[in-house]
Amino acid sequence: MDTAIDDLPEGIEALRAALLAERIRIRDLESANVRLTDQVDQLELLAEQLRRLVEQFRQLKFGKSSEKLDPNQLKLAFEDVEQAIAEVQAKEEKLRPELRAKRTGERRQTRPSLPDHLPQVDVTLEPDVTVCPCCGGALHKIGEDVSKRLDIVPVQYRILATHRPKYACQSCPGQIVQAPAPARVIEGGLPTEALIAHVLVEKHADHKPLYRQAQAMARQGISIHRSVIASWAGVGAGEIKPIWRLMHKDLLRSPILFADETTAPVLDPGRGRTHLGYFWTIARDPRGWGGSDPPAVVFTYAPGRHHVHAEHLLDGFCGVLQVDGYQAYSALADKRGGAIVLAHCWSHCRREYFKLAKSDGTTPIASEALRRIAEMYAIEAELRGQSPDIRRAGRQAKTKPLVEGFRSWAMDQLRQARPNAPIADALRYTLDHWDGLTRFLQDGRVEMDSNTIERAIRPICLTRKNSLFAGNNAAAENWAAVASIIETCKLLGINPQTYLTDVLTKLANLWPNDRLADLTPWAWKTKNN
Repeated sequence: MDTAIDDLPEGIEALRAALLAERIRIRDLESANVRLTDQVDQLELLAEQLRRLVEQFRQLKFGKSSEKLDPNQLKLAFEDVEQAIAEVQAKEEKLRPELRAKRTGERRQTRPSLPDHLPQVDVTLEPDVTVCPCCGGALHKIGEDVSKRLDIVPVQYRILATHRPKYACQSCPGQIVQAPAPARVIEGGLPTEALIAHVLVEKHADHKPLYRQAQAMARQGISIHRSVIASWAGVGAGEIKPIWRLMHKDLLRSPILFADETTAPVLDPGRGRTHLGYFWTIARDPRGWGGSDPPAVVFTYAPGRHHVHAEHLLDGFCGVLQVDGYQAYSALADKRGGAIVLAHCWSHCRREYFKLAKSDGTTPIASEALRRIAEMYAIEAELRGQSPDIRRAGRQAKTKPLVEGFRSWAMDQLRQARPNAPIADALRYTLDHWDGLTRFLQDGRVEMDSNTIERAIRPICLTRKNSLFAGNNAAAENWAAVASIIETCKLLGINPQTYLTDVLTKLANLWPNDRLADLTPWAWKTKNN
């Protein structure tokens, strides 16, 4: 007790009451101490969890394991760790009100702005009492606080009922006036052009197979069989194929193209299994050197990987072709003489050394190759976005000595290596493709690798993973056409849903063939900006 002797109450009852009050105070302090101790223990546990998650995040981002993961797998891993970190931080805020207030202010300052085109729903919260608690007079509004949050209304299907009144003359029999019925992509069919566009975007941009789309509709009481939705997608793909072919022709007029191919399993009903077709792909992206042509990608389907398909894909093209080491492109370049010049990919070259460095950490040659290639890429990062002349000058001054040093070093290492050693294969691959690997030194428009087209192909792989296979060759061609348009829209920063809805509507209304070029994604963007 901290009460002075002179301040003690007189009388037994008063003393008993004071003692009881002191005991209650001590008990409350002990309870508060226990609560604080528990809170400290919980905070220490959360801090330890947070440290482990941060370390895991750091390993994913900067550790060697990040090289082994597919970029999309790596994103999923990042997302899982970030979610776990957010959960721990939320628990921490509940235990520490001052931390919650601090982070609330930080979130308000750093949260992204919302686009102006979104509809806004205003909710006003009036106080229960609007009279002065002092004098009882009426209060008047002096201002307000407004907080905006991003909300969502789940995808809502609706019925678009088009009414066309008929008007007749009471004096003149047979004189009836009525507005014409609007044109439709599917005459007499159920879907609007916006719904057809939605089906295509869901499948090819969001990688959602048609049977899952049918399930989503069923959850809202709309019972439509997957085969019906598939017919909508087929009609929509058929409508935009002329634009797809026009895009292909436009890309073939480019001075520099990327080319690659990826598998496309296609169902073979006669054998009860799939056969392996291929999406042959060309892409254009001059943004790295400030070119004026719009970026674009075009996929085409072929039932195999023979070099004749590369010839068909690039029929009429003259210029620099950036590719990996697949022989079909070399055969094409040889057949076309000097019309096609190959530029090979340092990323593919680097991949061979990386595999060896990962599988055998004692391989100093592979590690040294990776170090040398990384120096070249560091210079390339500095030159990105510059004009071709500046890029060429920078490469000649800085990168060329490194490349020449790499070649001399690689030849020395190959002479010393066992002929059948894996490192010897990697070195031979580099030296066998040397002319193509050094093409970027002479032309500032040429990139150091073909990662541009690999990024373009990645969404195809995601759709393939979810959909497993195309039903037939015609379906695979539809897949290629729709994916070409959607991926090009993404490169151009266009919402593919908006684009496809507008283009399908125009095509349904008999858009003239001689103005079809106006509907390519890049021309459409120019007119709709």
